[in-house]
Amino acid sequence: MGTNLKKALVSFLVPLPSIIFYLSLLNHYHTSLSNASTTASPFWAWCFDHPLLLANILFFVNVNIVFWIISHIQSSHWMIDLYWTVIPVMFVYYYATYPFADYNWWRSRIVIALTWVWSLRLTHNYFRREKWQWGAREDWRFTDMRGQYGKHWWWISFFSVYVSQQVFLIGVCLPFYAVHLVDKPLNIWDFVAIAICLSGVVTAYFADTQLHEFVTRNEKLKELGKPLVPNLDRGLWCYSRHPNYFGEQLWWWGLALFSLNLGQGWACIGALVNSLCLAYVTVLVEQRMLKQEYRADAYRLYQRTTSVWIPWFNSSSFSNKDKTN
Repeated sequence: MGTNLKKALVSFLVPLPSIIFYLSLLNHYHTSLSNASTTASPFWAWCFDHPLLLANILFFVNVNIVFWIISHIQSSHWMIDLYWTVIPVMFVYYYATYPFADYNWWRSRIVIALTWVWSLRLTHNYFRREKWQWGAREDWRFTDMRGQYGKHWWWISFFSVYVSQQVFLIGVCLPFYAVHLVDKPLNIWDFVAIAICLSGVVTAYFADTQLHEFVTRNEKLKELGKPLVPNLDRGLWCYSRHPNYFGEQLWWWGLALFSLNLGQGWACIGALVNSLCLAYVTVLVEQRMLKQEYRADAYRLYQRTTSVWIPWFNSSSFSNKDKTN
């Protein structure tokens, strides 16, 4: 069996412990409902009453521990990158089908459909970037940390790669819980949230497509021994240095608006933490760009003339206009 097929098989098998446990929980719940003389055991009753705590426990065991062990067997933390596109879909169904969930049917189905659109877009981009292979490489930030921490990386990775992802993923998925916690008729703010979510997905799709085409062209130039194009400053990248990040933020804050509309503002904390983290990642990415000699000067100019996240007019056009007057 080839390496690619092995990694694909592992990817499909690894979430089974959580899925089997959750199906068992639902089975116990429906059994207790159908048989009035049967009461759930204290363990299952606790699970029914604590969906958020149970979600964290399942994540800790199935992702933090199992993924971490597999990553050391494979000498790569690639799988958490792929599962960023999958875990939110699992969470939205988890909260929608959970015992005692209470929600507006249409809002629930809209959020589920939006989550599938987001996930398929991001999954497509992942495999396109990896040249349609499973786990071709791990995130470059993890590779850098592997070199930085050396022999201590085996245990530091548990916290920096997996425990941190639990904070982010549980947090950004809190609106799914809020949507399935309150039954309230649809209103105008739901449609505003839908528009923001879809705008985010579309923006991220075009930004990532333009980035992919740019990287592909440079790879061909490198094969031909020709000079590389130092910087992408066309399309959406003319108006923002990180339009793909901006699109992702629109998506998560669109979900957060669903929560606000339901009076569950606390569920926005995940989107806020994710934005703060992405601000730090933006700094790391730009530092990495400036370390590459062939593009350092061009990127410094790009930084001076182009907005960081929010798309805005490129100031170089105004500078050029002033020079001609």
